[in-house]
Amino acid sequence: MNYDARIETAGEGTASEPFNPLDTVDEDERRARRRTWIGAGLAAVALVGLWLLAHRGDSSEDLNKAGAQAPVVTVIAPGRTTVAGKITATGTLAARRELPVGVAGEGGQVAQVLVEPGQWVRKGQVLAVIDRSVQVQQQAQQGAQIRVARADAELAQANLDRAQKLVARGFISKADIDRLTATRDAAVARVSLAAAQLGETEARTRRLDIVAPEAGLVLERKVEPGQVVSSGSGVLFSLAKGGEMEMLAALSEADLAKISPGIAADVTPVGASRAFTGQVWQVAPVIDPQTRLGRVRIALSYAPELRPGGFANAEIIAGTLVAPVLAESALQSDNAGSYVYIVGADNKVARRNVKTGLITDKGVVILEGLDGSERVVERAGAFLQSGETVKPKLAPKR
Repeated sequence: MNYDARIETAGEGTASEPFNPLDTVDEDERRARRRTWIGAGLAAVALVGLWLLAHRGDSSEDLNKAGAQAPVVTVIAPGRTTVAGKITATGTLAARRELPVGVAGEGGQVAQVLVEPGQWVRKGQVLAVIDRSVQVQQQAQQGAQIRVARADAELAQANLDRAQKLVARGFISKADIDRLTATRDAAVARVSLAAAQLGETEARTRRLDIVAPEAGLVLERKVEPGQVVSSGSGVLFSLAKGGEMEMLAALSEADLAKISPGIAADVTPVGASRAFTGQVWQVAPVIDPQTRLGRVRIALSYAPELRPGGFANAEIIAGTLVAPVLAESALQSDNAGSYVYIVGADNKVARRNVKTGLITDKGVVILEGLDGSERVVERAGAFLQSGETVKPKLAPKR
């Protein structure tokens, strides 16, 4: 009986490798783990298949969601509006007809100053009086000379009358009559001469009064009592004839070509709370070669706020203009200039450069870049980019 052979068969080993009972346990565990992983993989595949089956329409829904997430913007179709053309300008205020008043006569020491700046005066009203004590004495002297000359003339006339009565009797010759006649004529001439001298002195005396050449408003006073003045003293008073004022506005050559006398203008002095209506009455016939500007003179009625020498702004009406008008919120600007965002047919945003004009109560006039039919982003343009998809919402008409 071969005992060793039976032992080898029953133990499933070899003589060189003894049988180990743990090997059988490890092999079972590996098989169990393999079955677990395979089952988990099949379950995952089944879950993915179920998910794809349940969401097979999601691609179109995702597109719809993407569209729903596009920003909503308010757009406006501006159309074209008729607006009054206006030209804005700056300038200074002045008297329309400024009258400088000085010494017309020989002058002297100022005795009185009768007016102050801001007063209204009438034509011929005395503004200041120059001392005339010397001229008064001259008038008295010349008045006496007139009386002396008249007395001499009367005496000469009496002598001539007596001589003419005696000439017929032969007591007085014809030559004596001629001599007496000449004496009488000379005496009468001396009366006229003395009267003329007195009139000249009176005229010089009257010219010692500094008077207003026209009715108007006193703008400046440059004289004080006690001051010695003469014809070389320059301007002592400045008057605005009739109180009329004007604005001297400087305009470019292009704007000057649009202006003509008679058109209306609104003038607002710096610091004033209201505008004053005026009228262009003169357009400069020449252009300053240095500044390339021309001057327009706008006539204004008197108002206390219109102070000569002050600055003012003017809006001159220059015809009408038909163009799109946008709210200021629709306009953007950068180094390239002003622009707006346009929403195209595909709801994508595109930049459009524009040229702006007047600013009116309705908005900003667009001179170039739009024809009025576009859909313009009215607000939030600063947060958009060219090519971005948006959801436009048309603003209600105003």
